[in-house]
Amino acid sequence: MRTTNRRSIALVCCVILIGASCVLAQDWPQWRGPNRDGKVKGFNAPQKWPTELTQKWKKAVGPADATPALVGDKLYVVARQGDDEVTLCLNAANGEQVWMDKCAAPAVTRPADSHPGPRSSPAVAEGKVVTMSVGGVLSCLDAATGKLVWRKDPFPNAWPRFFTAFSPIIVDGMAIAHLGKPGDGAVIAYDLATGNEKWRWADEGPDYGSPVLLTVAGTKQIVTPTEKSIVGISVADGKLLWQLPFVPQRRSYNAATPIVDGQTIYLSGGGAGTKAVEIEKQGDGFAAKELWSNPELGVQFNTPVLKNGLLFGQSNRGNLFCIDAKTGKTAWTDATAHGRGFAAIVDAGSCLLALPSTSELIVYKPSGTEYAELAKIKVSDAPTYGHPVLAGNRIYIQDHEALTMWMVQ
Repeated sequence: MRTTNRRSIALVCCVILIGASCVLAQDWPQWRGPNRDGKVKGFNAPQKWPTELTQKWKKAVGPADATPALVGDKLYVVARQGDDEVTLCLNAANGEQVWMDKCAAPAVTRPADSHPGPRSSPAVAEGKVVTMSVGGVLSCLDAATGKLVWRKDPFPNAWPRFFTAFSPIIVDGMAIAHLGKPGDGAVIAYDLATGNEKWRWADEGPDYGSPVLLTVAGTKQIVTPTEKSIVGISVADGKLLWQLPFVPQRRSYNAATPIVDGQTIYLSGGGAGTKAVEIEKQGDGFAAKELWSNPELGVQFNTPVLKNGLLFGQSNRGNLFCIDAKTGKTAWTDATAHGRGFAAIVDAGSCLLALPSTSELIVYKPSGTEYAELAKIKVSDAPTYGHPVLAGNRIYIQDHEALTMWMVQ
């Protein structure tokens, strides 16, 4: 009898663990996913894509360019409603609101007034949700209740020309964000539980890109674009480890997230092309060594994904492209332009998905020889600027006004 009970308990625990792992596999808890690399886990891509998706629910949330976070059965959404920016917790199955937090936000003025909502995607970890408003206010909320844990505004009324677009990162019990404006800003780490400042690096102001993690020789680093550079900052104490000049060219901006592959970082920018650099340990410090440069192709308002030794992105002119990540040579460029450089690209396993601002979900093969389109599906009548969030056979799309859950049948 006791043996049977033990077996039953063990079976129940196994089922619970399997269920928990499935939920975790499908989480999209921050900017560009679990590892901030645009790679999707837990999505069931069909062998043959349909010509349209099935809408299960749609909820008006207000204007936003940000991407929702999906953790377990909850969606965390940021948007603008009137004079406030709101953080909404929604039931992922039916779109019903669980809680809402409001934070007063400045009016978005020209030349960015056509994008009045937040650009920064929320980060969810350790039972907390961290958001950043268009005005650079960093907030930490309890993920279960929406209760405010802390809120920081170290550079009041200071933001880049097109307002704040940096998506915060949570690492080692800290919320890290680049705040302020060009010429007057800082990367600041706050204790996630208390909001106490742990460290700051204040040599350059922000532009529009977001950070990623890199570890070299056992040293964990925040790698982030600034107004004029790409920098590596120690997670432990905020010290600058290395700095690479990366000045935006002409009417371009540092808006892409660096792509990490081991000690190699891929960088791209409008007018600057795409580069590969290796971060090396040199004595007591670090240095960035350029491996190759492709001046033909650069991105503006999207970040490429790395898959099978290939970089897939959308150029600043709106053309999908592929670059050999080992050599830097252009593999192919599609002739059709989509969305003037606004796009989100994700690696969905057997296929790639691009969602440009035209609101057409483009599915194509991860081929290094040619652009091979599998499907093009209209998912909104409003412009889209965030990433599609994929889980199981569900696709969540936040357009310029609403959040919709689509099903792939």
